[in-house]
Amino acid sequence: MTTAYDTAMIQGQPKENKSVPAVAVSNVHKSFGILKVLNGINLSVNRGETLAVLGRSGTGKSVLLRLIIGIETPDSGMICIHGQNIAGLAIDQMGRIRKKIGFLFQHAALYDSLTITENVAFPLEHHRKDMSQSERGDRVKQLLAEVGMEGDFGKLPSEISGGMQKRVGLARALALGPEILLLDEPTAGLDPISSGEIDDLILKLQQEHQMASIVVTHDLHSARTIANRLTLLNEGEIVIEGTFDDLQQSNIGFVNEFLKQS
Repeated sequence: MTTAYDTAMIQGQPKENKSVPAVAVSNVHKSFGILKVLNGINLSVNRGETLAVLGRSGTGKSVLLRLIIGIETPDSGMICIHGQNIAGLAIDQMGRIRKKIGFLFQHAALYDSLTITENVAFPLEHHRKDMSQSERGDRVKQLLAEVGMEGDFGKLPSEISGGMQKRVGLARALALGPEILLLDEPTAGLDPISSGEIDDLILKLQQEHQMASIVVTHDLHSARTIANRLTLLNEGEIVIEGTFDDLQQSNIGFVNEFLKQS
């Protein structure tokens, strides 16, 4: 049966339905062999909202992001983007959805052989054939200016700091005008000053673009700074979800232990 969503996709219309969450994860299970990574995860995020996903290493945080963008497939449960279950979608349909999802990888994942400008232009060249070279150039300049990197157009990734690479990664993630932004450890490996700058940048971009954002992080201070809500995973399950104050006031042993160690 063809839904209104499918019709909009075929006609190339905007697919966002403001009456449903931008991202909804419902009873999702995921295992790799005998290793159970996610065990019945439920969460959602709306437009203009930032959800931080916290937890120790190996708790499935990054796997959750890969499921949302369709790189991995859940064993059971549903992942809906603007109300559309992405499980079993054809490659072209999934491709259209991915264009509306910006992804910042943990280590920025820039192409070493490409300049900063070429890295940011990469998604535009592959997915916006309707844009002229001049239009793409203007768009890249705008994006780099948004993240404070307008003076480094011709540099290679190896010639800039880790914090600057994260900024360029953010610019590339925003290139196609995403409605959803997924951030995997955006402050990992950065010094406190650079981490604070990335947090400020994420807040600024969120205010300007009003995306639905999911941030996976070990950095409790960063999560507290940028997120509206926080969810804490342990052994593949959500232990608690709420504001930072909710976590502080919790009587759950693991929550208290996590806050002390973070």
